[in-house]
Amino acid sequence: MKRNGIIGAGNWLLDKVKQLDRFPAEGELAVILHEQPATGGGPANVLFDLAVMDPAIPLWACGLVGEDNDGKFILDAIAAHKIDATYMSTTNQAATSYTDVMSAAGRRTFFHCAGANDLFGYEDAVKADVPAKLFYLGYPLLLAALDAEEKEFGTVGAKVLHEMRKRGLQTVVDVVSAAAEKFHRVIPSLLPEIDFLVVNEVEAGNFYGQPVRTNGVLDCEKLIAAGKALLNGGVSELVTIHFPEGALALAKNGELVYEPSCDILRSEIAGSVGAGDAFCAGMVYSIHEGLPIREALKIASGSAYFNLLSPTSTGGAVPLAKIREHLKDCNWSDIPAYFTK
Repeated sequence: MKRNGIIGAGNWLLDKVKQLDRFPAEGELAVILHEQPATGGGPANVLFDLAVMDPAIPLWACGLVGEDNDGKFILDAIAAHKIDATYMSTTNQAATSYTDVMSAAGRRTFFHCAGANDLFGYEDAVKADVPAKLFYLGYPLLLAALDAEEKEFGTVGAKVLHEMRKRGLQTVVDVVSAAAEKFHRVIPSLLPEIDFLVVNEVEAGNFYGQPVRTNGVLDCEKLIAAGKALLNGGVSELVTIHFPEGALALAKNGELVYEPSCDILRSEIAGSVGAGDAFCAGMVYSIHEGLPIREALKIASGSAYFNLLSPTSTGGAVPLAKIREHLKDCNWSDIPAYFTK
């Protein structure tokens, strides 16, 4: 069977994005300058970016929303992007998940209500039985039913990934920056069932057991050690760690690639919510198309750059041709001396 396309499963939610005049200290007040509802969650952000990046790739949405106006908002957005919603379900047992996103000066903080996403379980995930090439899951650590313990595989999420690989799909996983103790309870069970893992430097440090920054400066040796720890944990193909300065990819075959990010002026940043997902969308596209690692990192960086120009998770999405055009002329961040030896 020739496989083609991507299933996006996991968290579907409404982002209530609030642009602030500043980030206040605890107990202080900030002014909300603007509020905008937008779809959010890993699969929504990645699939919507991909739908704009390359409309020719078949996309399937898989998730659970409440029988409410927020759920309808999400389902309407899926339809507007011409994504197959056959495997989206609704429930009257919980409200649609939402996140209050507080954003100012390129920084953001999230206040999350899990809602229906906590009920998204094994049967909901594996009913997406189509000849896709990739199964993307986002985000473990925010999916209570999938994060629950399971006798054979450790967690229900690991069982889902195992089933998808058994069907012939490759798995791509993105996580969230949850507490380190939750990382160590959930993530080790998933790693042996993951082909491609995409995380940021905080998440990599959580798994590694210590931060990969020292006084705010990237510690390249710790960064590499964290990536190798994730590979040794069972990831079968590639671990990619992204951060504001760039991204590092470590392949199972020993290949190690560092690429700087597309530089952007702070005054150009409208918001950073969804930037990591935009990076992930670039990686998912590149994995689907079989592109070399260095090219994949560049496309992912370009995708993240355009995301930063919009206050919402996917409002900055552009076609692949525009990303490639930007990459010809963009300014690149400095490469740490460690990687120029």
